[in-house]
Amino acid sequence: MKVDIFDFHLPEELIAQVPLKNRTDSRLMVLNKQTGEIKHEVFKNITEYLREGDCLVLNDTKVLPARLFGVKDDTGAKIEVLLLKQLENDQWETLVKPAKRVKIGTEITFGDGMLTAVCTEESDHGGRVLEFKYSGIFYEVLDQLGEMPLPPYIKEQLDDRDRYQTVYAREPGSAAAPTAGLHFTESLLEEIKAKGVHIAFITLHVGLGTFRPVSVDDVLEHDMHAEFYMVTEGTAQLLNEVRQSGGRIITVGTTSTRTLETIASANDGKFTAGSGWTSIFIYPGYEFKAIDGMITNFHLPKSTLIMLVSALAGRENILHAYNTAVAERYRFFSFGDAMFII
Repeated sequence: MKVDIFDFHLPEELIAQVPLKNRTDSRLMVLNKQTGEIKHEVFKNITEYLREGDCLVLNDTKVLPARLFGVKDDTGAKIEVLLLKQLENDQWETLVKPAKRVKIGTEITFGDGMLTAVCTEESDHGGRVLEFKYSGIFYEVLDQLGEMPLPPYIKEQLDDRDRYQTVYAREPGSAAAPTAGLHFTESLLEEIKAKGVHIAFITLHVGLGTFRPVSVDDVLEHDMHAEFYMVTEGTAQLLNEVRQSGGRIITVGTTSTRTLETIASANDGKFTAGSGWTSIFIYPGYEFKAIDGMITNFHLPKSTLIMLVSALAGRENILHAYNTAVAERYRFFSFGDAMFII
């Protein structure tokens, strides 16, 4: 299966650079995964497409202000660091730029000495393991020095860092936001619950895979990077009850989808509590075991994310929907509009 079959033409001006003033004012494309039928909506009306007894599954990960700017101690060269995954003993897996300036033993200082780091390991594509030293609490230091790690296709500055967080974010650890959730407000979630729709939370910390493009020609040769997830006993029990009672399980975003499919695949379609690492790669031909529908944003051409939604709704349906979105001037990617595959 060639990666090129997941390509589509996207004019650059359709890549959303800033979030809308009101989260729920985003447009919503409703796609019937069986027929390919498309409806054009506004996100605030999504409640109309949810039923009593359904369960909406949200990823409550919280994005760290994980982009740091420092200088090399020996030369004063400027170094940019993106924190990706916490290891142990204050060590983090990171991406650094320019990577050629950071070798094992390189020391970097941030914020006039408030935070320092030394490189302990090197890997491909700018990957480095850094060991940090600081006084106090690391996340408080990071909150003072760090910036939100916006994706490279967003060129504008973000005035309010909370707009790159979901309103329900509570578990720090992500290098990027689960952007399908950015459209929800507290009041919309209350409206959804008032309709009799259950709300469940999982956690998946978005990591390195988000920043690495598919660099192979054949889909089957792509290696997914592992990401950490957590599912509580309460969430697992609720999901099993919803399934048994005939309700639909609707995930918000590819991260929630990958988490539930990882668990259901390992437990004969049942949901269990637990935590671990998932590197599940979902592409056409995959048989879904956990979910019935998904709310998601519009993804990059030839990405693993467009492969995942193609597995759920069919590649031809998805490419037709994406081409329609381009023609109708939908906004794409992180701060863009949404699709409900139902």
